[in-house]
Amino acid sequence: GLPMGEHVGRAMFAAGAWRPIFVIGHGGDLVRDAFGDKYEYVVQGEPHGTGDACKMALPAIENFEGVVLVGSGDAPLVTGDSMRALVAEFETSGADCVVATCILDDPLGYGRMVRDDKGEVTAIVEEVDASEEQRKVKEINAAFYCFSSKALTELLPKLKNDNQKREYYLTDLVSIISSRGGTVATHVYGDADMLRGVNDRWQLAEAGRLMQQRILKSHALAGVTLEDPVTTYIGADVTIEPDAEIAGMTAIEGATRIGARCKIGSFCRIADSDIGADSVILMSHVNRASVGNGTRVGPYANLRPGTVLGPQVKVGNFVEVKNSEIGEGASMSHLTYVGDSRVGPRANIGAGTITCNYDGFAKHETIIGEDAFVGSNSTLVAPVEIGPGAITAAGSVITQNVPADSLGVGRSRQENKEGWAKVWRRNKKNQE
Repeated sequence: GLPMGEHVGRAMFAAGAWRPIFVIGHGGDLVRDAFGDKYEYVVQGEPHGTGDACKMALPAIENFEGVVLVGSGDAPLVTGDSMRALVAEFETSGADCVVATCILDDPLGYGRMVRDDKGEVTAIVEEVDASEEQRKVKEINAAFYCFSSKALTELLPKLKNDNQKREYYLTDLVSIISSRGGTVATHVYGDADMLRGVNDRWQLAEAGRLMQQRILKSHALAGVTLEDPVTTYIGADVTIEPDAEIAGMTAIEGATRIGARCKIGSFCRIADSDIGADSVILMSHVNRASVGNGTRVGPYANLRPGTVLGPQVKVGNFVEVKNSEIGEGASMSHLTYVGDSRVGPRANIGAGTITCNYDGFAKHETIIGEDAFVGSNSTLVAPVEIGPGAITAAGSVITQNVPADSLGVGRSRQENKEGWAKVWRRNKKNQE
């Protein structure tokens, strides 16, 4: 799936953020590599708390006037709608800061929202610094905020680290704003799961499960049949058109498109591929490949990167195709390897056929013309061309081009030795 921070970044973009900035520290190069150049990055050398992290970004917003949306990169379940709601609250409330909050029956580990007798927010207290009374509060800080750029640039330098962790808490801005007579508003979310953070591998697994429920539900409501949602994985960037059927024990990942009325059977893994309408994929792996409309793949087929199957193609059991173009209506039903090849429309590739594309130094191309018939157990040694309508005899090793409408035979002539088997059996018996 996507990195956690990518989900957050996309939510920020969807909320209208035009300049998302990630504050990175230890392992920052890995973050850059994962997210690419669509974001800006600032570096926090030593981790001295969330407030210190935000300070590192101040030079990047020095000349900016407007709304600054601040959030945690480890909350992958946030959505564009949830972030838009937070920004809207800020813009309509007139507050100096808006904090995303939610109500938890068990708020253990979260910062608590502290309000005065009038219900106004006066502080956010972290769990480790909270009093017994404050720990009873069930409204928690969900770690997403809206500030005016002016308040943020003016007040961040005033943070102090007089707490048990000796860190600069971003949450202390709330008490600073309140003490100066400013206003802090909240936007209370009913779906606490949407704002949950991830701090360990189990929480990551739980977030992944919730993300999958969201993705699967959206596809089902859009007209996709999911045979067993519990055992089906669909990535965030997958597109599935209406009336497609997805069986259980299947993973569809990356920038994959599944066309209308496709049937994806159990034990398939499809990644970064395009599957045309009305196609059937059974118990197969498809990676960075394109499958034409009405094509049938599997069971136990392997479509590797660079494979392009035209419409109405048949790729059967234990067939592997790599970096090849297969024309409309072509068929390869059993036990075949086709690599670095071009196969014309309606060509038939017999069982056990191998294109020998690698000579130990370089890859070479095999060309099979339209309506050609490659006999079973043929070995095609590239570079080689089988002309349109040509036939290769079963069991042939083809090392030279076969002209159109010709028969290519590349095998030793059969010789029968009468009585030889009886002699062999007699000699074997005498040895016993």
